[in-house]
This record gives sequence, structure tokens and C-alpha cells, in this order.
Amino acid sequence: MKTDYSNPRKLAFINALFIFISAVISGLFYTIVLEYWPVWLKVFITGMVLAILAFFLFQYTLDRFIYSKVRLIYKSIRTQKIAGKDKNRRSSHTETLDNVYQEVENWNKSRSQEIAELKRMADYRREFLGNISHELKAPIFNIQGYVLTLLDGGLEDPSINKDYLLRTESSINRLIAIVEDLETISKLEAGELKLNLTKLDVTILAGEVMDFLEIKARKRKNTLFFNQQYEKPILVIADKDQLRQVFINLIDNAIKYGHPQKGSTKISFFDMDDHLLVEVTDNGSGMETNELTRIFERFYRTDKGRSREQGGTGLGLAIVKHIIEAHEQTINVRSTPGVGTTFAFTLKKA
Repeated sequence: MKTDYSNPRKLAFINALFIFISAVISGLFYTIVLEYWPVWLKVFITGMVLAILAFFLFQYTLDRFIYSKVRLIYKSIRTQKIAGKDKNRRSSHTETLDNVYQEVENWNKSRSQEIAELKRMADYRREFLGNISHELKAPIFNIQGYVLTLLDGGLEDPSINKDYLLRTESSINRLIAIVEDLETISKLEAGELKLNLTKLDVTILAGEVMDFLEIKARKRKNTLFFNQQYEKPILVIADKDQLRQVFINLIDNAIKYGHPQKGSTKISFFDMDDHLLVEVTDNGSGMETNELTRIFERFYRTDKGRSREQGGTGLGLAIVKHIIEAHEQTINVRSTPGVGTTFAFTLKKA
């Protein structure tokens, strides 16, 4: 019959039974084997025999009791660690007791890291909700103010009615842009936005975007140009529409935050064996190092006041990052305050 070492009552009964048996054996040993020995020697030897028996008895039962309690915790931890491996592996209770401390320490460290990550994500969610609330408030309050002014008599005043209606339209367009960008990010994160990968000449696509933004660049006294002349096509595998969005967002940012009087935006291409490295560089005010780690977060702005004056939804770089990662490529940024900023991403060559 298998003994249940996890039950304290049964364990105490077994110990008491073995102590009784040990006492009987020691008594017999005292009266029979040591019959003619001196009393003090008989007491000493009998006590030693009883102590040795009790030592091994308590060691065995206590060891089994601890093992029965710890085994479940250890088994749970170990099952997680060897998921996908041989789960039928068995270890002795000695091995379990010897290794369980390290296993629990590792498990505790892993859980602590997970808790820290969950707290970080909770802080990020709170900040994100605060940011999106702030972004939506501005155009909503603007629309409310314009409409109330028109209802209070401004509609009959030709000096302001059309102007306020145009301002209302601008705020509505900003709301639409925020919602559309959020929808795009949600689709990218959920994997719902399927890429239509084709072979295309990236220099032609970049040139088209530069032509599209040329008027805006001219108004801000910003010059758009390639780093060098590319006579031969540079073919890559990408989703043309999504890659166009990447170029629009990066070049538009370079125009906004370039030098206010002598701005320049440069696009460069570098051969990286199986991949192509694309860089979009501006000569603006640059960013501090601590800002670079957060630049791709949704609604994060290095200069909140100035950024909102420049327009945009605050989601452009987040969208760029998701699009590049959807292509299974990487994007990074480097910047020097007072010199400028460069965004660099890779594409798979055709």
C-alpha cells in the first residue's frame, strides 16, 4: 500500500509507530544483549541506537513530506519550461529538492519581468488614451465653437460665415484623418491589412512622392533631391501603395521639421546585398537621444506645441513602422540636435 506522505496526520502516526518499534527494539537490546554491561554504558549505547534509528526515520519521513508538497509547484514550473519537450521525464525526490530553489528563483524572476512589462504597457495605455483624448478634443471644440458662433448670428454676417465654415471643414477633415490613421494601425496590428507584394522601381516611386509634395516643400523653402543620380532601376519587392505611404509620411515630416529658411530633404539608396537600405534625411533641429526610443509611438511628439501647429495626426511614424514591419523589414532613426534627422529602413531586393 502506498503511503500518503502529504497528510500530516498519517505522517505523525507513522513516526509514532516507528518510534514505538524502535523503543521496543532498544529495550530488548538493553535487557538481552547488554545484560551484563555496566548500567551507564547500557544506557549510553541504547540511547545511541535509538537516536540513530530516530535520525534516519525523521530524515526519511521529513524528506518525503517536503517532496510531496514541493513536487506540485516544481512540476507546474517545470511543465512550463519543457513545453513541447519530453514531459514524461521523471526525477527523483532528491533531484527535485536539490533543484527546486533555483527553479523557483528563475520562475520568480520571469514573473517579475512579466509584471514589470504589464505595468509598462498599462502606463502606455493610459498615456495613449490621454493623447487620443487630447487630439480629438481640439478639433471637436473648434467645430463646436464655430457652429455656435454661426448659430448665434454669425451665419448672416458675410464677413465671417464662409470663413468659419471653412474652419469647420478643416477641423472635420482632421478628425477624419485621425480616425482613418487609427483604423490603418489597427488593421496592421491585427494582420488584417494584406500586402500586395510586387516588383517595383523604388526610385520612380520616391520621385512620384517628391513631385506630389514639391509645392508644399517650396512653400516651406525646402529643397527635395536624391543623393545621386540613379540611371538604372532599383527593383524591390513591396506593396506599392503602402510603400508610397511610407515615403509620404517620412518626406512630409522632413519638410515640416527641416531648416525653416534653407531646408533640404535628401533620399539615398544603399546596396546591402539581398536588401536595399533607404534613407530620408533632413537638416532640421534634430532630436535628443532619449526621444529616439519613443519616436514611433502613437501620438508621441518631441515638441507638442510646434507639432500640432504643423498639422498631422501624430500617427504617421507609427504607421510607417507597422508597414515596414509588415514587410518583415526594419526601420530605425538617428538624429543630432542642431544638425538633422535620418530615418533608415530596409527593403527586399527583387
